[in-house]
Formats: sequence, C-alpha cells, structure tokens
Amino acid sequence: MHAAKRTSVAASVVRPLVEPDLDRADEIFRVAFGTFLGAPEPETFFGTADYVRTRWAADPHAAFAATVEGEVVGSNFAADWGSVGYFGPLTVRPDLWDQGIGRRLMEPVMACFDTWENRHLGLFTFPHSPKHIEFYRRYGFWPRFLTAVMKKQVAVNAAVGGRVLYGELTAVERPDALGLGRALTGAVYEGLNLEREITATQAQGLGDTILLEGSDSGLDGLAVCHCGAGPEAGEDVCFVKFGAVRPGPDAADRFERLLNACEQLAAERGLGQLDASMNLARQDAYRRMVDRGFRTWLQGVTMHKPNEPGYSHPDAYVIDDWR
Repeated sequence: MHAAKRTSVAASVVRPLVEPDLDRADEIFRVAFGTFLGAPEPETFFGTADYVRTRWAADPHAAFAATVEGEVVGSNFAADWGSVGYFGPLTVRPDLWDQGIGRRLMEPVMACFDTWENRHLGLFTFPHSPKHIEFYRRYGFWPRFLTAVMKKQVAVNAAVGGRVLYGELTAVERPDALGLGRALTGAVYEGLNLEREITATQAQGLGDTILLEGSDSGLDGLAVCHCGAGPEAGEDVCFVKFGAVRPGPDAADRFERLLNACEQLAAERGLGQLDASMNLARQDAYRRMVDRGFRTWLQGVTMHKPNEPGYSHPDAYVIDDWR
C-alpha cells in the first residue's frame, strides 16, 4: 500500500486544465468537499452551483490539473484581482489525499501570483482543520478572521435609485463603467481590480454586475452577482461574488443601498435566496447583514500572505468570496 502511494505521487503530473477535463475535475471537486464535510452523498455536494467550469472559462491559463497515468485526479485555480490574488478550490481525489499532489498543484498557482505581481494573496479554508491550516502556512499564508458564508430569503423591496446594470450598457459605455469600477475598488484597497470578474460574468452569462451611481459622477458601489443554476450561485440563488462601496463618511448607508440593490436583482430574476460572504473583521458590515436576516450556513477562515488585513478591517464594507 505504501509502495503504491509512492508510485502514484512520483507519477503525478501537473499541467494546464483543458476543456475535456472539466467534467472529471467537477466530479472530483464535489466528492472532495462532500467527503471532507461528511455529506451523505458527496458527489452531489454544491448542487447546481458550478465552480470548476466558470473559473476555467474566466481564465484557462490560471487553471491546473494533476494527473496520474493520464487520468485527472485534482485541480486548482488562481484568480487575479489586480493587487490581490487568491486561489481555489484546490481539490484532490479523496483516495489520493496526503500524498503530495496538493503540493504539486500549488506550484503553478504561486507562479501565477509571481507573474501577476499581486502583493496581497489569500485563500479560504476550514478553521477546524489543522491539516489545511498547516499546509497553507508552509507557503507563507497566515489564518486571520473567520469568514461567514451567509444566505437570506429574498424580500421584495422598493427599487433602488441610481442602479445601473453592466449588462444593459452599450459596448461604447462599458469601458467607462469598468474605469469607474477600478476607481472604486482602488479606493477600497490600492490596485484592487475586479474587471476580470465583471467581464467574465458578462461573457459567460452568469448574471450581472450592479453599478450604483454616486453624486459626484463616480460610483457609490458595485456588486458582481451570479444568478441561478450553472454559475457559482445554484438553483434559485443570487450569489454576490464581490461587492464593495466607496469608503469614507456614509459608507454604511451606501452598503445598505448596495444590499438592497442585490436583493432587487434577485427578485427581478425570480430567485428566492441571496448568498453573500462576509469576513468578520468587517464588523459593522457583518452586523448589518445579520440585522437584515442573513444567516451563516458555512464558516471558513481566510488565510493571508503577508499576514496583513488587506481590505478586511472594521471600516471596510466589502463582500467577497475566496472559496
């Protein structure tokens, strides 16, 4: 048995993930998470939400497969948010856990971050797993605050004024909108840029991006939302992959307006549940989400490299998901 393990590790090869790999990579992703979390039917974990295909389509050059004897046995994905980079999900077939394949899948991802020159790196993992915490610590990541993956039932509220959807803009208008988005996220954290997420969401038809117009020709907020089965949301779900408001005075009020706009989009799409993740370092933002009915259904911890808060601090009103 030990000899077989040594052979499988020695024979493992990491290469770019390609389209014919996606079904198998998706299956391993579901079984790995479902097995670790004790789901009765691991192969159905995450339901109709799709993390593998959407992340591959967003940037195929930052998606990697591990193979043994030509068969895909794991995958990993990197994401470039300008000055911020994160990775995941990193998954390996359960019968090959603890055999070094995860280490091999980390190598090309860390190389991506070097190429992109991101200065703040992160990931989402399980706070109750010493194995995961220690594995990522070896790459310089340090566990910081808990992150709550939250959901609420959608309520129909009054329409939010000044709300524009990126998908409704013309091709001529979109570059200016992306520029305004960069200015907003750059004010939240220098160099933070969600352009890849915005354009990937539009190109793949995953949902839409909410733009909240401000009073000074800038943006008060934005939110990249996936809607329904197929994207990372899932059936009957509107999932806020990223959201942020302009920092400074009245940021809390802008955050409430952004949450209203996300709920409005969900209602317009006929979706009954709104999902969003909140790092508990953003204390007021978390409290406001709880006050409006969000409840935590999964809890993780974000690990950061270097061991700095980035944009996760009490004055930040940001929704993000590094899973």
